[in-house]
Amino acid sequence: MALAEAPGSYDGTARSRPAGLRLSLGSVPPPALILLGIVSVQVGAGLAKNLFGRISPDAIVMLRLATSAIVLSVMARSALRDLRRLHSRRDLMVAVLFGLTLAGMNFSFYQAMARIPLGVAVTIEFLGPLTVSIVASRRRLDLLWAALALGGVAMLARGEGGVPLAGVVFGLLAAVGWAAYILLSGATGKRFSGSTGLAIASVVGAIAIMPVGIATGGSRLLDPEILLIGLGVGLLSSVIPYSLELEALRRVPARVFGILMSLEPAVAALVGLVFLGEVLMWREWLAIGCVIAACVGATRFQDSPPEAPEA
Repeated sequence: MALAEAPGSYDGTARSRPAGLRLSLGSVPPPALILLGIVSVQVGAGLAKNLFGRISPDAIVMLRLATSAIVLSVMARSALRDLRRLHSRRDLMVAVLFGLTLAGMNFSFYQAMARIPLGVAVTIEFLGPLTVSIVASRRRLDLLWAALALGGVAMLARGEGGVPLAGVVFGLLAAVGWAAYILLSGATGKRFSGSTGLAIASVVGAIAIMPVGIATGGSRLLDPEILLIGLGVGLLSSVIPYSLELEALRRVPARVFGILMSLEPAVAALVGLVFLGEVLMWREWLAIGCVIAACVGATRFQDSPPEAPEA
């Protein structure tokens, strides 16, 4: 899950990137950038899940958000110095709320990932952006996509042979967090230029998760290997895909971006299979296919991206 991703929508929290990076990415076709970003996010998630036997999911979330906070703060350091002069208390409160949402979303997703296969967790979480797209559209056709997505999740949560209920619940909480993330990121992007708002949110999210991350991680947080892998998780899951998606969005419509992003549950399932040995049953693959079809349908026929309301 990157810092800026949603079927048919984009948060607009960052629109500038160093010229050298922009030049190097500019030669790569946008679909390739989006797919590389998806793979990066899911490989980062797989890397994180491999650590769960050695350190708690909460501690990994803390390391991921801390990495994002440090990198983004360096990128936006000049704007951050003038925060109090250029922005009102209301602006800052929106960014703080965005950061708390970011922490809650990642906490819930990692808790889900600790209990159920990666592909299943991502599939359930995708209900969040799908709901935002459907609610914003208000077309009758979208009821079909909503029913298809809910049917897919229902297949995942069926009793015997289904995934653990606790994992489904955490996945649904992550979906709610992702929906709130989309709306708040839009509101933040209207108030802050460049990556400033996202940098503030990342700092707030890292601080919010720090008490539970330190309490559950304990002395294992001093292990250099775990710290190095945690850094890799932060780069793969947030910083790298954030840069790739941002460059792609400069050159493709948000609708095309959303359709390609809808492949994420399938990529997550494949990463889970290859890197984690998570073999899914045919019913789970069918459920993932239903959610992907719903995301593509809701995005493909959408007239315009959902508008983020003022917060």
